This record gives sequence, C-alpha cells and structure tokens, in this order.
Amino acid sequence: MAQRSDKPSLTPQFCFNETALRANPAFSRADFLRISRSTIDDSIIQNLNALVTPARAGFDPSSTAERQTQATRKQPIDPEACQGFKDNILFQSWQTRSDVLNYCAGVALDPQDPDLISREADSAKDRKRVVDERLDPYSGRFFPREARTESLANLIRNERGVEGIIRARTWGLVTERCGDIGIGWEEALNNWRAGGGGRGRN
Repeated sequence: MAQRSDKPSLTPQFCFNETALRANPAFSRADFLRISRSTIDDSIIQNLNALVTPARAGFDPSSTAERQTQATRKQPIDPEACQGFKDNILFQSWQTRSDVLNYCAGVALDPQDPDLISREADSAKDRKRVVDERLDPYSGRFFPREARTESLANLIRNERGVEGIIRARTWGLVTERCGDIGIGWEEALNNWRAGGGGRGRN
C-alpha cells in the first residue's frame, strides 16, 4: 500500500526552483507534487485493492467451469480499512500538498522579489538603448520579463486547479469502493482537519 508523502523543507528557493533541483537528491516543488500525486492519487485503484482482505475460503475451481458474461462485483472493502486509508494516507497526503501550495502562494505574494533589482536595471538599460530599426526591426520591441513572483503565482493557481481535478477523481473512486458518505472531498478533508487529523491547518 502507498505511503503518505513526507513534507519537504519549505524555503522560497524550493518554490521558485522548478527544474534545477531535479538532478539533486532534494526535491523541487514540481517533483514533490508529481511524486505525491503518482503514489497516492494516480494509483488509487491499486491502493484501494490493497485494502481488500484476501478470500478466507480459498480458490473454488468450479468458479471457472462456466464463462462469466456479466462483470463481477468488486469485493467490498472493510470500512475500518477504508477509514484508516483516508485518515492516515489520503487526507495526510492532500494536506501536505495543500501546505506546500499555500506556502508557495505566500512566497509569491512577498513584495521582496529577489529579481526586482535586476529587472529594474534591465528596464533602465533598454530605455537608454539607441535602436536602428532599419538594421534590426525587432530590436525596438521591449519585452519586459515577468517577475518571478508573478510567474510563481500563476503556476500555483494552475497547480491548485490540477489538484482540485485530481482530488475530485480520487474521491469519486474512494466513495465508489468504500461507500458514499454523501459529502464531497472538500467537506471530507475539512472534517478530517477539524477532527485533529490536520492539526487545525487549512
């Protein structure tokens, strides 16, 4: 069965670094989200199948005597095993990813953008530049670089959208196999947080 994702150490460099850390032992934000999603959400069917208790009666050879034309019903999962999986693995993993996204969203709102000084210097140089558009018609165009914080904010917004889609799909499969409790994934996660599973985090 899958193990929950451990929370990485959160620093601004972790949020801004998308590719450089992939060669290092430490994870980048994108690697963390990808690996966490693949071990829990992308393999949810296998994780749920791992909760099924093997048959106690053993194999019945007569079960293969006739061709089965109808789909066999999936074996029910023990409610306690389902609840344990949701509490200890699924919700914990979702909360860890939420913590990472919330932290990086806070970094994106920080007005102390480390690239601000270099962007202002580049902008000043571009304004002073003399351009002969007959020699290079494209040199007259000025393309200001997007601030790292703006880029990070857009990326976090996209990642939150992806997270919502993945969680809805995962929750649909969990309720199908464990029994529908009549609430959506957001409410279930909030109930888990309120019950102390998330230690009051949002």
